[in-house]
Amino acid sequence: MSDSRSAAVGGCTRPRTALTEAEVEALVRGICFKTGPPRTVGVEVEWLIHELHAPWLPVTPERLEAAYAALKTVPLKSALTVEPGGQLELSSPPAGSLTECVTTVRADLDAVRAVLAGQDLRLVGLGHDPWHTPRRFLRERRYDALEACLDRGGPAGRHMMCTSASVQVCLDAGHEEPGPLGHVRRWWLAHRLGPVLVAAFANSPLLGQRPTGWLSTRQLLWAQIGPGRAGAPPLDGTPRAAWARHVLDAPVMCVRRDDGPWEVPEALTLRQWVRSGLPRPPTEDDLDYHLTTLFPPVRPRGHLELRMIDAQPGDDGWIVPLAVVTALFDDPRAAESAYRAVKPLTERTCGLPAPHNPLWTAAARTGLADPELHEAAVACFAAALEALPRLGAGPEVTDAVGTFWDRYVRRGRSPAHDLLDRQHDGPDPARSAPRPTRQPAAHRTRTGRTSAGQNPTAHGKDDPA
Repeated sequence: MSDSRSAAVGGCTRPRTALTEAEVEALVRGICFKTGPPRTVGVEVEWLIHELHAPWLPVTPERLEAAYAALKTVPLKSALTVEPGGQLELSSPPAGSLTECVTTVRADLDAVRAVLAGQDLRLVGLGHDPWHTPRRFLRERRYDALEACLDRGGPAGRHMMCTSASVQVCLDAGHEEPGPLGHVRRWWLAHRLGPVLVAAFANSPLLGQRPTGWLSTRQLLWAQIGPGRAGAPPLDGTPRAAWARHVLDAPVMCVRRDDGPWEVPEALTLRQWVRSGLPRPPTEDDLDYHLTTLFPPVRPRGHLELRMIDAQPGDDGWIVPLAVVTALFDDPRAAESAYRAVKPLTERTCGLPAPHNPLWTAAARTGLADPELHEAAVACFAAALEALPRLGAGPEVTDAVGTFWDRYVRRGRSPAHDLLDRQHDGPDPARSAPRPTRQPAAHRTRTGRTSAGQNPTAHGKDDPA
């Protein structure tokens, strides 16, 4: 039961040959985990687009079209893409260092902001839009199929597609061999550190201008989409085997056709499709496409893509999660400290995969008010602050992380609390985000680092909201 037609993929022609289960497993293992010494880092920063002077008003499709047409003329090193609801995403090229990554993306964002300002628009860093209801901007067959598929589970899917934004940190999968930088440890750490990152960087407490009762409403919505589409595999066995099983048992979003509407089969898994060959045999192109329709909190794409962090406030807020995650994964001492800090949290998962377990739920709902998550966050941020100079990070990056520590982590808060505090101050919770006081170098240890047992805090008050 093979299909002899060919398909153009990446500028070349690939024969459309039906896949077996064994071939799917082999391809997934090879595609999704490319091991070796961790050398590169990347970041994908998503932004909501709001009116500059009246952000509570929706941006019309015509204005978004004009803005994105203008941005196409801007030379950028990062890839610029548009999300289904009109959100903007910049995806950095793989960088040889944290500093290189920050420099590249910051310059690209400056250029993007200048163009948008000329259109009376601005980038806004929020995990979920506090005012606007989901509305599709892109009308493409892929998103028609995704919307139809997600609508079966309720409204969460449309919110995810059209009104959410994140900071996604991309790291090399790691060594083939065991150890703090081995791919097995990094896969495990990404899932156990995930709820700590959700809690520390929660920045989406509002929906429809009202508090939802969750500090990260974005993470709540992802969980509501369901484990087949937005869940992780169990952390048993090897990462390659676990992910291959998950891919085969995940529901197929659609069966693409050259002509006519794309079918959206009900509850058809890739494994069932491979075995039955109906409505047509799946090919390697279909497998590649299927992988892009799965949205777990940690997605292996050759490298590891950490997807659980809400978009952050301010022009440079995205730098803090990028720096913290990079330090905790790419510095061996910090990776070991993070492993010890999050290992006690394992019992609270009740053996259930992320994010559909009590630990991830607590992180999204109450954040660092949870004592165990707070303790783990304190240890992880301290380890990151110690590691950043070893990774070559300059004072600007380390000070940004230290400021975040002082303003939020030490106090058991997150950016979501600022939004809730300012909810009654005016119609624009994003505009008046206060700039935290920078931590003077004199408040650090003499080596410029902070120890795990020492609070790297400043003694000044925060700027007023």
